[in-house]
Amino acid sequence: MLKGIKKFIKSKLRPKKSPFARWLYRWLYMKYDDIKCFRHRHMTYTQIEAEIGRRYQSVFGRPLDWDNPKTYTEKLNVAKIYMPTPLKTKLADKVAAREWIAENIGSEYLVPLLGVYGSFDEIDFDALPEQFVIKCNHDCGSVTLVKDKGKIDRDALRKKYARCMRRNWAWMNLEMHYREITPKIMVEQFIGDSINEYKFYCFNGKPCYCFTTFGQRHVNLTINFYDMNWQVAAFTRPDHKAHINLVERPAKYNEMKAIASKLCEGFEHVRVDLYVAGGNIYNGEMTFTTAGGFGRLSPDEWDYRLGDLWPFDTSIRRKVLAEHSRP
Repeated sequence: MLKGIKKFIKSKLRPKKSPFARWLYRWLYMKYDDIKCFRHRHMTYTQIEAEIGRRYQSVFGRPLDWDNPKTYTEKLNVAKIYMPTPLKTKLADKVAAREWIAENIGSEYLVPLLGVYGSFDEIDFDALPEQFVIKCNHDCGSVTLVKDKGKIDRDALRKKYARCMRRNWAWMNLEMHYREITPKIMVEQFIGDSINEYKFYCFNGKPCYCFTTFGQRHVNLTINFYDMNWQVAAFTRPDHKAHINLVERPAKYNEMKAIASKLCEGFEHVRVDLYVAGGNIYNGEMTFTTAGGFGRLSPDEWDYRLGDLWPFDTSIRRKVLAEHSRP
């Protein structure tokens, strides 16, 4: 039923240009997400596997093998349900992760923090500079780039962050390591709105590939995958356009590789996200479920190749199911 509602919203309302249709589209999507979160929160593990399995079959054209996952995306989906360690939770919390990042590589690699708040109304806008960034610590997609403080619509932002703060991100795409994070609002220094990102796919404690973005997200974003020698990799993400121009090896690539190597120590898999702005390297986040586990790779054989790089303990799921029926 929910799938039918989502299809109706996209097909009937998204193409419309009227202000009312756009407002209704956004409102219905918010309600759809609320209903989805409510359903997920009350599911058993059996129901969760069935829900994820249906989507996986639709996206990849093959069933998800829960008992013996082989591909990268299969392992992502099993891990996000059954392997939510306390360290993953800490690093998914963008506030708590800062201490861990500073201890491991130094605070100079953190975007300067201007404030952390329990609600939007706690923010003292008079004390903030003209440009800054607002986001939540516990979710994805709540970023607001403020380029001119005098032009912001505080009422609209108040409503936006009230919604964000109410939502437990674990129940959006069933990424369980988000469940125990206490929601907060962060304000960071503005470092630019069109910066290059370098996302290192790390397996068994070492970086193996770098997923590099160019341009402004959701506008003209393009990507390339590179190996650790800055050679274009033999696979892509079909949901993104490839960057067609030759891109020179970044001046600080070796330093970024060293940072990724340090941060991924002890992890069977993690994606270390770095930014370069104003000649400085910044840590973006530590990502454990790229694209929620549903990001296709092309050609498909690379889903298996990346899966082979990930040492995976298939016994954890069986142990969890033997002791619990629901998260």
